[in-house]
Amino acid sequence: MFKRIVVGGTFDGLHEGHRKIVSTAFENAESVVLGLTSDDFARRFRTRDVSPYSERSRALEDLVKDYGKPYDVVEINDSYGIATIDPGVDCIVVSDETLLRAEEINTIRFKKGLPRLTIIVVPLVLDGNGRPVSSR
Repeated sequence: MFKRIVVGGTFDGLHEGHRKIVSTAFENAESVVLGLTSDDFARRFRTRDVSPYSERSRALEDLVKDYGKPYDVVEINDSYGIATIDPGVDCIVVSDETLLRAEEINTIRFKKGLPRLTIIVVPLVLDGNGRPVSSR
């Protein structure tokens, strides 16, 4: 059991992949930090319209409210959020797609003298045609 796990994403159009990542975080942590991309940051790297932050935050809160563990939803404006600066975080949950970002976060933490995060990788959820489930 980890003390504090961080998970980050846009979480637009919550799908089974999102649910799996979030449930994995809650199953393995005493508390969870959910980094939710700001509207501005989400629009910079998405090729389609993204629901407003307030809607995505509300949907995420609805998803996690029944886990019975402390959590925070924090707005993030870059690819790292609190993961590179918070010494209280000890684990990050990512998908196969975002594993390289977690490794980059650990490199930054190491350079700052912070402990590296344990990385839990959740395999991509596939649709009926064998393609990764995506909000896109």
